[in-house]
Parts: sequence; structure tokens; C-alpha cells
Amino acid sequence: MFSLARNRRLILSTPSEVWSLLSDGHRYGEWVTGTQRVLAADPHWPQVGARLRVRVGAGPLVLDDTCVVRICEPERRLELEAQAEPFGAARIAMKLVPWGDATLFVLDWHALRGPGIRMHGLPVDYLVEVRNGMMLTKLARIAVREHDRTLQRG
Repeated sequence: MFSLARNRRLILSTPSEVWSLLSDGHRYGEWVTGTQRVLAADPHWPQVGARLRVRVGAGPLVLDDTCVVRICEPERRLELEAQAEPFGAARIAMKLVPWGDATLFVLDWHALRGPGIRMHGLPVDYLVEVRNGMMLTKLARIAVREHDRTLQRG
């Protein structure tokens, strides 16, 4: 058994606009909850195999995390493996579904290895869902703000 958290969010921007945020590794710190800063992003991000190194945590409790792109279907799907040793790894699957002029964003998270596999259940899954919900709220705000700016210019 593994921990699983699924979040969905309707973002009032097109999939291509949302994808432009996902495809810029240097912007992850703007919307990924817990990220203190992006340390490095491969220039070919988000192609399969590309890596993103980030510092995550709060206060004095920080660690460096590496995300590796496992699946990339531009404007449709991005799957990452987040590796945060010694805590293990997790699968982060993002799906962008066109919904009229908007995007239905589906985020699935589950532990792949490490202590997270044994720590499944309501408390852990709930905390991950809350964190991921905050993350999607940030992503939606940024995408809508940029969408509105584009409309004002055009």
C-alpha cells in the first residue's frame, strides 16, 4: 500500500498558458509549496530525463530535492519523480485537461520508496492533499494573472 493524494483544480487559463509555467523550471519556487529556492534546472527542462534541483523546507529544517522528468507530453501531461534522500521518492503526476477556455488540472502524488510507503493513511494523505491544494491555488493565481495581462496587452 502507498500514500496517495489526488487534487483537482479548474484554472481559468488555457492548457498552453498553464504549460508555460510547468515548462519553466526556474519558476517552480513561485508555486510549489515548501520550495525555498530553485538551485538548478537543466536547460532542456521538461524533456524526459531533465532534472530540477530545489531546496525545500521550513526554518532550519531544509533539504535539497531533485525532480526528474519521467513522462512529458507537452500541454497535456508531466510526471516527475521527486527524490529527497534520505526520505525516499515520490511520483508527482500532473495532467492538463482542456475545459472550454480553461484547464482542469489533476495532480496525483504517491510515495515510490522510503518511509512514505509505510506512512500511508488518513493523516499523511490529508496533509499531502492540503499541501498540494495550496500549491494548485498558487499555480492557478499565477496562471490567471498572466492570462489577464495577456488579454490587457492584446
